[in-house]
Order: sequence, then C-alpha cells, then structure tokens
Amino acid sequence: MKLGVYNAILHDRPLPEALKVIADLGLTGIEINTGGFLPAVHVPTMDQILVSDAARDDYLGIFEGTGVAIAGLNCNGNPLHPKREIGEKHTEDIRRSIRLAERLGQNRLVTMSGLPGGEPGSTVTNWIVNAWNSAALDVLDYQWDVAAKFWRGTDRLAADHGVKVALELHPQNIVFNTADVHKFIELTGATHVGVELDASHLFWQQMDPVAVVRELGPLVFQAAAKDVRVNSANAALYGVLDNSFRRLSPEENRTNLGGDEWANEWPKNSAWDFVALGRGHDTAYWTEFLRALHEVDPNMLVNIEHEDTSLGRIEGLEVAAKVLRDADAALSESLNLTA
Repeated sequence: MKLGVYNAILHDRPLPEALKVIADLGLTGIEINTGGFLPAVHVPTMDQILVSDAARDDYLGIFEGTGVAIAGLNCNGNPLHPKREIGEKHTEDIRRSIRLAERLGQNRLVTMSGLPGGEPGSTVTNWIVNAWNSAALDVLDYQWDVAAKFWRGTDRLAADHGVKVALELHPQNIVFNTADVHKFIELTGATHVGVELDASHLFWQQMDPVAVVRELGPLVFQAAAKDVRVNSANAALYGVLDNSFRRLSPEENRTNLGGDEWANEWPKNSAWDFVALGRGHDTAYWTEFLRALHEVDPNMLVNIEHEDTSLGRIEGLEVAAKVLRDADAALSESLNLTA
C-alpha cells in the first residue's frame, strides 16, 4: 500500500519541513490541501503552477530527494452551500484543484459532496438526519436535485482532466453512507466521482469500514487512516448525535469554514472522539481495513489524518504511523504466506 499523511496537521511549518516529518515517520506520501475549508498553505504558487511549466517544475522540485511524493490533493468544503460567498468559493476551489491535479501529475482529489439549504432561497444548510416525515423527504428531493446537477458537471470536468474525485463520507453532507453513494451514482451517472474511505466517520455512525469497502469496491478511490473512540458511558446518555458544542468567540482561536461560519468547540463529555490509529481500534483491525482496500487497489493511497486533540502534532502522527506501518507489514506477511 502507499502510506502517507494529510498535510493539514503540518500547516504550522513550511513544506520542506513537513516532508521531513513524514519521511522520518517512515511514510512516503503527502496529501496536499488545495482550498475549501482550509487555505492552500503548502501550494502558495498555485496560480502560477496552473499556467507556467517553470512554476510547476519548481514546485515539483521541492519533493525531489525527500523520499516523499504527492499522494493526492484535498479540497474539502461545501460547494453546495446556499450562501454564495461560501458555495461559489468552494466550487471554484474544487474546479481549480482538478486542473491543478492534472498539472502536478496527480489523478486523485478528495473533497465532500456538499450540503444545500432545505429549499430555494435558503441561507443555511439543512442536514436531514432521519427522514421519517414527508416534509423531510421533500427537502431531500430538493437537495439531491441540486447535488446531482452540480456533480454531473463536475464529473465531466474531472474526466476531461483525467482526475478521480473522492468524496469523504462525512455527515452534514448529502452523501454520508453507503446507500447515499449508490443513489449518487444512480442519479449522476458519474464515472470519475467515487469515495474517499475515511473510517472515522463510519465508526461513530456504527458502520463497519471493512464491510463498506467491500460493498463499494471500485468506487473507493482513496482512503484516510483516522480512528474513533466511542465513550460508552457518555454515548449511553447522549447518543452519538449529541449537540453539546460551544460557540467560540472572535477572541478565541477558531477555524473559519467560509463566510461568517466557524468550527465550534467539541463537547466536554463527548459521546465519541477522533483519536490516533490504535486508540480506538487495534492493529489487527487496521490490518483488515488495509486488506479490504488492497482487494480494491493494491496501490491505494492511504493517508493519516491527525485530529486527536490529546496528542501533539508530531506525537499523534508518530502513534498513528506506527500502527499503520505495523498493519501494512502484517498484511504483507499474510499475503506472502498465502501466495
């Protein structure tokens, strides 16, 4: 397998230093953010790269001799957001990232399916969690129509540039589970839009990432190595959809999500948390996760995403990298034994 790191956790340092961190972890890939919710910190010359071969070659030269190569691009955002200052920006970021991927010799772009408002003229998104009533299905019909129109066009653009777009199955998006993926393909006829299999969001939804990989098969284009720990005592009281988030003030350190939208503070007594690999599921589980991915594509890009707030940036990557390397070694040994 091709193992690397999603670079957002390393945005605090220049690209050459980030590459050294990844190489020191014994990994060989870096998934580079190119817009959307986060700025393209490690591609400051993006506009030049899109039009200048010299700028492109200079950028690619940064990776030479490091032992680390680009392992896909990432432009997570909400291109369907009803606020134009968010939706239109994220849409353009995705389109530009598709063109950039081709320029950099990449054929994978990770993003999200997006989430519209609940009706024409909306200014806020509307995530239908449980459509038990007819009005909720009316909202979903509208949202799927918006999504299908957008993604049909984006699929054509991706095909024109030889890029496969991988949608993270992230709640608060129109596509967040296996049934949604099948519906998405049915409505769009997409050939160049599939899935980024981030196990973490499946865990807390009580889904089995290994089973999902085997169900979706060739629709899985890329994967993220991120774990979840369910805090059973809290989950028993609040459920996994608990909304005890705290709004952060402008004076506090907070992440902008576009326009005047910001990430909130995670619940104190959370039902579940993002954790480094091995802190929610053991190495044996991750070996089977890699096995399922290997069945789809032996050269699958699998990149660590570090969001374990109890561990430092490098500390968390070290913990996750060891588990991922050990799982990969166990998979390789088992494949050799059965060859």
